[in-house]
Amino acid sequence: MAYKILDTCISCGACEAECPTSAISEGEAIYVIESDKCIDCGACAGVCPVDAPVPEA
Repeated sequence: MAYKILDTCISCGACEAECPTSAISEGEAIYVIESDKCIDCGACAGVCPVDAPVPEA
């Protein structure tokens, strides 16, 4: 199951640097995760100061 980034994202970019598959990029308002590249490792969630990356339901 891939991760997604909630609207609580503050666009700090910490998650993008941690992603081992480069699945995270800067979107228009918040960072976004390409679900087909996400390997569900949770590295992004571990560094986010506002807990915006969460597993997709």
